[in-house]
Amino acid sequence: MTVTQESAVLIGGRWTPSLDGQTVPVISPATEEPVAHVTLGGARDMERAILTAREAFDEGPWPRMSPRERAQVLARASELLMARHDELAETITQEVGTPIKQTMRSRVTNVRDMFDVHVAMAGTYPWVEIRDGLRSQVEIRQEPVGVVGAIVPWNVPFSLTAAKLAPALLTGCTVVLKPAEETPLNAIALSEILAEAGLPEGVLSVIPADRAVSATLVSHPAVDKISFTGSTAAGKAIASACGQQLKRYSLELGGKSAAIILEDADLEATLARLLPATVNNNGQVCVNQTRIVAPRSRYDEIVEAFTEGYRALRIGDPMDPATDIGPLIHGPHRERVEGYIRSGTEDGARLTIGGGRPAGLDRGFYVEPTIFADVDNGMKIAQ
Repeated sequence: MTVTQESAVLIGGRWTPSLDGQTVPVISPATEEPVAHVTLGGARDMERAILTAREAFDEGPWPRMSPRERAQVLARASELLMARHDELAETITQEVGTPIKQTMRSRVTNVRDMFDVHVAMAGTYPWVEIRDGLRSQVEIRQEPVGVVGAIVPWNVPFSLTAAKLAPALLTGCTVVLKPAEETPLNAIALSEILAEAGLPEGVLSVIPADRAVSATLVSHPAVDKISFTGSTAAGKAIASACGQQLKRYSLELGGKSAAIILEDADLEATLARLLPATVNNNGQVCVNQTRIVAPRSRYDEIVEAFTEGYRALRIGDPMDPATDIGPLIHGPHRERVEGYIRSGTEDGARLTIGGGRPAGLDRGFYVEPTIFADVDNGMKIAQ
């Protein structure tokens, strides 16, 4: 069971009394009730975490270990992940609202796979190369960049956290992880697992925080690189801030993914694979196929097929294995989605199914799976 401590934050792997944070509930999107309480770190907490990571990088053992030695920690963490598989899957469902059938099927094993891939790379990646230079041979060494600030969104937090931690830790970096304030429990659990696997003290801090405190992480001169997943607007601001310091950064930003169905497509086979990809994680994934481009000759047939497919989806408690669609993450996000639905209607798109809140689900941030037809690229919902 993941342990949290009120009025404390995880700095360098240790629960440390917060200097300026605030204790807040982690709210279940399905019940609107707290599932845990955590402390959102303040600017002084973030400062301590950054300086702890700096010291661990400049003076600690982790960057000075070999890649194979660091990989042994990741390999052990991979084993511990699977030992806690069901508990971790349930935690993700409780704090994100992802249906349990999805978290049980892939959310934890995705993290294991990311760790395992990087464990294998320890023995295959060219950490040191000899290349021909202009006048002589040169030796190229791959060194850790330093202190990494990792900022993770709420929608697929466990997988995205692992995607940042695995390469950073394998290469010998120290990390300050800033999970979304809505979904911090999975990050705390992963920190526990890494500590048990042998990650040295100081290497990883986990500071849930709001945007203002996150700005401290981005702008701090002791942080050498920022890895961010989130909105395009926030990504632009981070790129600008990092550019002022000539600081490295990696951005994974939002998208509006389209699927193109060709005229000769086997519709039954296409529907079986494509429909789940439109509603994964309750529709809250940037790689979801949120637009479908269909040929005019089969347009009505395709619209009807997807509409009937949506009609068969079961909406409800994400902890129920029979549920296909759970709630959205919180009330403000539901209001934003409902605003897009109103926009589609006002712009003249044809609503074929959904558009409202499902009957009988008075608690939780639910919205019916929704399809609009007759959409053109000038409409807000298509952009």
